Amino acid sequence: MPLKPRADLKPNTLEFENLPLVSPNGFREYDARWLFEKEINLVGVQALGLGLGTLIQEMGVAPRITVGHDFRSYSASIKQALIIGLMNAGCEVHDIGLALSPVAYFSQFALDVPCVAMVTASHNENGWTGVKMGAQRPLTFGPDEMTRLKEIVLSGGGKERDGGRYIRVEDMRERYIADLTDRPKIKRKLRVVAACGNGTAGAFAPKVLEGIGVEVIPLDCELDYTFPRYNPNPEDMEMLHALRDKVLETGADVGLGFDGDGDRCGVVDDTGEEIFADKVGVMLARDLSSRHANAQFVVDVKSTGLFLTDPVLIANGAKTDYWKTGHSYIKRRAHELNALVGFEKSGHYFFNPPIGRGYDDGLVSAIAICDMLDRNPAKKMSELREDLPKTWGSPTMSPYCPDEKKYEVVERMVKLFSGMADKGEKLLGQKIRDVVTVNGVRVTTEDGTWGLVRASSNKPGLVVVVESPASEANMRAMFAEIDGHLSAQPEVGEYDQKI
Repeated sequence: MPLKPRADLKPNTLEFENLPLVSPNGFREYDARWLFEKEINLVGVQALGLGLGTLIQEMGVAPRITVGHDFRSYSASIKQALIIGLMNAGCEVHDIGLALSPVAYFSQFALDVPCVAMVTASHNENGWTGVKMGAQRPLTFGPDEMTRLKEIVLSGGGKERDGGRYIRVEDMRERYIADLTDRPKIKRKLRVVAACGNGTAGAFAPKVLEGIGVEVIPLDCELDYTFPRYNPNPEDMEMLHALRDKVLETGADVGLGFDGDGDRCGVVDDTGEEIFADKVGVMLARDLSSRHANAQFVVDVKSTGLFLTDPVLIANGAKTDYWKTGHSYIKRRAHELNALVGFEKSGHYFFNPPIGRGYDDGLVSAIAICDMLDRNPAKKMSELREDLPKTWGSPTMSPYCPDEKKYEVVERMVKLFSGMADKGEKLLGQKIRDVVTVNGVRVTTEDGTWGLVRASSNKPGLVVVVESPASEANMRAMFAEIDGHLSAQPEVGEYDQKI
C-alpha cells in the first residue's frame, strides 16, 4: 500500500531515506514547484509519479506519457524517481532525456503520446524543482487537475497497477530541431544574439536559429547548471542587460533571450533597448493581423493596454481577450477561442495553427520575430518598436509573500480598489475607469494608467505591474500607490526588483 506523504521530514535521517516528503505548498495552480530536499525528496517524487499515473487512469486517458528533464544537477535523478512512480501506476513511459519544455510538448505529437511530464523549475533559482504536466495535448493541467492530483498524492491514494513499461527515446532533440527548421530560410541578412543563461536552451536555440538562416552570436550558451552569470530568466533585468551589452558590442539586429526550460523568449532591439514581452506581442499581433483577417488574440492581465487601443490592430479588425495570467490559463483560453496567438507578459506565447501547435515555445516565438523582421526589410527592430504608441511600463516585480498568505493579501487589495471604485473615490487624482478582478486586481484610471496586483502562481510572492500611456510620472505614481498599500501588509516582504 502506498505510503502517505509527510511534510515534516528532515534530510540526513533514516525517515528521509525511506518515507515520502511532499510539501502541500508545492502544488500550484497549473504546475508543481518545490525546493528539492527541503520540500520534496526522491521518495516523494516517486509518490508524485504514482499519483500522476493514477490521475491519468482516473481521467480515462491512455496511460502513455512522455517525460523529459531540464539541465540542473539534480533533474535527471528527479526524473528517474518520477518515472518509477509512473511505471508503478501502470504507465508506459517514453523518456526523451534532456529537453526543453516545448520539446516535451512536441514529443507528444511526434510519438503520438497523450500525456506529458516535464521535470523543470523553469526560471526559478537553483534548488527548485518541479513538473509541468498534461493529459490532453496541447493543453497542460489547470486548477481542477492540480487540485485532484494534490488530493491523490497527499492522501497516499495512488494506485499501483501492472503494465508499466520504459522506452528510451534517443533522438528527440534532433527531431525537434528538424521540425522547426524544415521551412524556407530567412531572406534578410539578420545577426541575432542568442542568450541562454547557461540553461537547457543552449543545446537547442543556436542550432534552430542557424537552421532558419540567420547568423547567430551565442551568449552564455554553454551548459552550466551553476548558472554562473545570472539566472536564465528573460524577465530578469540582469539577463536583459547582459543581452543588451552583447547586442551593442556586436551590432546585432536583435537579441533573443531564453529561459531555463525554453518556453519563453525575451527581446532586446538593435539599440540595446529591452522590449517587454507584451510590447513584442503587440508588434507580432500587428504583423500577423495584417496577414490573417479578423485575428483573435488572448493576452494576460499583466499585459499592456495597447492590445485594445492600438490603431493598427483596430484597423486590421483584430480582437483581444484579457485573461488570467499563467501558461495553462492562456494556453487553454487561446484553444477555446481558436485564437491565432495567446500572449503573456512573461514571454509565454502560444501560436495555434497554422503557425504552431498551441503550446508555448520560445524558439517558435524567436522564429516569429525573425519572420516579422524578414517581412519588414526596410525597418529595424527599434523602428518597429518606435512605431507603437508610447507607453511607460514596469517590468514584472515580485515582493515576497508566503504561499499560505499571498491569496489573502491579494483579496485585501481586490476589496480595497473595488471599494474605492464603488464609492467614487479618486486614484492619482482621477476617476477609476474600471477594476478587473479575473486574476487578482487590475485597476485603471481615466487616462489609461493601470496597476495590477496578483498572487504568483509558481513561488511565494506577489506580482506587481504598472503602466501608463500618459506619462512616466503617472506610471511611477501608480506604483507608489500600490506599493504603499502592500507595504502596510505585515506578510509582504522585499521585492526582487523595483522601478
